Amino acid sequence: QKEDIEVTLLPAGHCPGSVMFLFEGENGTVLYTGDFRLAKGEAARMELLHSGTRVKDIQSVYLDTTFCDPKFYHIPSREECLKGILELVRSWTSLTRNHVVWLNCKAAYGYEYLFINLSEELGIKVHMNKLDMFRNMPEILYHVTTDQHTQIHACRHPRDDDCFRWNRLPCGMTCQNGTPLHLIIIKPSTMWFGERIK
Repeated sequence: QKEDIEVTLLPAGHCPGSVMFLFEGENGTVLYTGDFRLAKGEAARMELLHSGTRVKDIQSVYLDTTFCDPKFYHIPSREECLKGILELVRSWTSLTRNHVVWLNCKAAYGYEYLFINLSEELGIKVHMNKLDMFRNMPEILYHVTTDQHTQIHACRHPRDDDCFRWNRLPCGMTCQNGTPLHLIIIKPSTMWFGERIK
């Protein structure tokens, strides 16, 4: 049997380009999504999820997501996480120019919100190995840099964990102006959070 269906892509908010699929046909409406991250009220502003003034009737929702598990019953909001990281980074980097933060980001994308907000709030650009992955996202280019002489790093190395033992950054930097760095490491990870809290 053949049936015409309409497929609408809705932003999933997980990382740049991530989408949810809304399938609509004679037999009903289905929403399929992998990982998603929507702020409170964001779904209400998605016009394509609504019919007139009400949300479309969705018969089935398929969640193919890492966090559809009882151990993740509470995940702090993006705003709560940002506030905590911002306080920590501000208090550390204000001590001296040699107090440096490494954001141990395991994925290449998905941390843009964090980089932009840290840079805007603290006036410190985030060091990256290279910027070409952001060439189609000009809004972030002002907030990241390839200059190692900054206090916030999100640079990466194939063996990042080695850096924990040697108090050095993945980019190889160990001191500024001859003075050793004082390094803290922040691992922004929902997976890590879920595995260590009840």
